[in-house]
Amino acid sequence: MSSIRKEQLISAFKQLGKYLEQPDEAFQSVVYLARNANAWFTEEEVNKSVKALAEMLNEADLEKWFEKITVATEPKKVGLILAGNIPLVGFHDVICVLATGNTALIKLSSSDNKLLPFLLNKLIEFLPELKNHVIYVEQLKDFNAVIATGSNNTSRYFEYYFGKVPNIIRRNRNSVAILTGDENEEDIAQLGHDILDYFGMGCRSISKVFIPKNYEIKNFFEPLEQFKDIINHFKYNNNYDYNKSIYLVNQQKHYDNGFLLLKEDEGLSSPLAVLYYETYENIDEVIEKLKHQQEQIQCIVGNISKADFNALQFGQSQHPKLWDYADHVDTLDFLKQL
Repeated sequence: MSSIRKEQLISAFKQLGKYLEQPDEAFQSVVYLARNANAWFTEEEVNKSVKALAEMLNEADLEKWFEKITVATEPKKVGLILAGNIPLVGFHDVICVLATGNTALIKLSSSDNKLLPFLLNKLIEFLPELKNHVIYVEQLKDFNAVIATGSNNTSRYFEYYFGKVPNIIRRNRNSVAILTGDENEEDIAQLGHDILDYFGMGCRSISKVFIPKNYEIKNFFEPLEQFKDIINHFKYNNNYDYNKSIYLVNQQKHYDNGFLLLKEDEGLSSPLAVLYYETYENIDEVIEKLKHQQEQIQCIVGNISKADFNALQFGQSQHPKLWDYADHVDTLDFLKQL
């Protein structure tokens, strides 16, 4: 029987949000450990993630989000298999389980196994009753439901093992941007964050852009110059060099600004350090195409105002709100049904 009240949870999450606005030295030492364990988790990228989570846990949004939450009196055990492609990517799933009064059985990704435990310990400091609701496991067993995040390949494995219990199984998704040609330099600079934050490794990272026919590529590349230092990261540089050499050897047409390759391709999922593009004549055709591909798309960015089409503003893809659920599956609704 859970004795945690909604007001206590709201208060604890607000305190965590405040903490994330100005993390202390103890957290910075964990950032150092995470960076040493995973070269993609540079201090700068981890701090971007922390800043985005602090924004997510703002007081007004927490109050609004908790309005539709009913805290379970009989906690269910929810197995969480977390991804590790970008720092703290599993945070939202964990807080959904805890906010509903349930117990999180957490299987951490080996790529991201230091940051989240530290922040959950901090949350437990703010609300000690949560201690029994956070359990780390090497293997999931004795669970009532599962939320598993992985690739298209691992999803088949997940479905085999977890298909008999209520589940959310996430596969690969990609995000896209639509340019109209009317964007200013600041719009494109903001789009640079959508493309290159976290080295473009998140499902909310833009991997493809739709551009009007006869679009001036230099109008796209020039505002991105502020991101040029990304090429100094050895792993990113390796991917850039590898893909560039393949395009050169195969004589495949592409554009190159020294740190990002732009290649025409109908696919959605571009390799690291590559952005796919597709040209269009009629924007309505692009919108129709994306509607047919919605099962593969996480989010869409662009200055598009259509009644039945949701697009985020440039620079916002990596700043989800509490109610921006992965794969558009409402995690709170799922947990409520248990």
